[in-house]
Amino acid sequence: MRSDMVSVLAVDDMLTVLNPDDGSVVGEVPLSSAADAERALSAGMAALRRPLLPAHERARILNDVADRVARDQEAHAVLIATEGVKTIHEARGEALRAAETLRLSAQEAKRLAGGTVAMDQAPSGAGRTGWWVCRPAGLVVAITPYNDPLNLVAHKLGPAFAVGAPVILKPHPQTPYSALRLVEHFHAAGAPADMIQILIGGGDLGDRLVVDSRPRVISFTGGRQAGGAIARRAGIKRLALELGGVGTVAVAADADLDRAAACIHSGAFWAAGQNCVHAQRIIVDDRMAGPLTERLIALTKAMSLGPKLDDATDMGPMVDKAAATRVAAAIADARQAGARLLIGGEAHGTHVQPTWLAGLSTDHPLMTHEIFGPVATLETVPDDAALLDRLGGAADAIHAGLFTGSLGLTMAAHERVNAAALIVNDSTDFRIDAMPFGGIGAAGLGREGVADAVSELTEKKLMVLRA
Repeated sequence: MRSDMVSVLAVDDMLTVLNPDDGSVVGEVPLSSAADAERALSAGMAALRRPLLPAHERARILNDVADRVARDQEAHAVLIATEGVKTIHEARGEALRAAETLRLSAQEAKRLAGGTVAMDQAPSGAGRTGWWVCRPAGLVVAITPYNDPLNLVAHKLGPAFAVGAPVILKPHPQTPYSALRLVEHFHAAGAPADMIQILIGGGDLGDRLVVDSRPRVISFTGGRQAGGAIARRAGIKRLALELGGVGTVAVAADADLDRAAACIHSGAFWAAGQNCVHAQRIIVDDRMAGPLTERLIALTKAMSLGPKLDDATDMGPMVDKAAATRVAAAIADARQAGARLLIGGEAHGTHVQPTWLAGLSTDHPLMTHEIFGPVATLETVPDDAALLDRLGGAADAIHAGLFTGSLGLTMAAHERVNAAALIVNDSTDFRIDAMPFGGIGAAGLGREGVADAVSELTEKKLMVLRA
């Protein structure tokens, strides 16, 4: 097939999944029907009404699934790199992280506990004993994106299974195979089929699941437009929304430039910039701008672009031709607005060159809206005070970055930064799967990270006993 075709085709109730590199066919998957969705919702509710599997059994199954993923790491990596946008070495890292996410989930299954309430603190409570336990908040609908087709699925399924919540997964239709393989691992490890279910489809299927009254939790990772639609349509449900943002990085005058350049380069072009913590907007002290720019351009020139499955390839394609066209148009718009093209800027098929731009105004869309592609901008400020002002005025985000040796500047930036986390002397796309992860403001609602997700998926159930 031609490389200018989108990454999926739906014909006669079958989904044809295409490799974003060249448009070749990865395979065909049956699309889920309205009847399939109804069966899944009914089965999920039936599973919710059954007694919980014991915590030790949930932990055993999760550890078994983690072992299966680790044992099949290379097969998972090849699948991720074939249906998705990552290179093979990026995909290997994702497969390892998915196994770790599942092991963390197994640990959390054993940590779920409760607590007591001192009922006699009130006169009316005398003679009573109170305690509470954690129980699943209800049936979970999980909707995942294409850029991390295995580990982000593990972040939905692992915590849900840890707390005993049935989950219906709808993976992105452009990358269903990694999710299907993980669900197979769960079932092979002994998870009841109605506890871990998967449906394949697009926005119509997602909307059907979101608006139904039976799910009590909607966990979504994706774009802000879709996240906003979910929030409007869901009704009275718990929402966990990870919606991305503009990753802003500040480089102070005392920064280690070699470290800063290497980390910013990684953050800008990992997964071809299709990353919700992509380093997109770089603010640098005037005194460091020239040397930092030289380093970034040298690193970009040294990148190897080619087939994703080639070990020598450093960056893969956009997910489809439409995404590449969108990014190319954004680059052209920026240049018309006065931006200087430092390197890159061209698009061929689904591939966009890694691109650096400079000279944009602070209100340009590339400064305020996530590009979700291999494009980053450079801007300069005269001093630390201006640097803090820019950080504090940046758009809502998940992560921001700061390179400095100053504890005082670090603490001031942490107070001012408009992001849920400040990553100091490292890339904005740094993450371990145990840490709280999510956005503030328009960048998201709630937190992932396994322990935080477990908290989002549970509620307290109280017992008050009168003697």
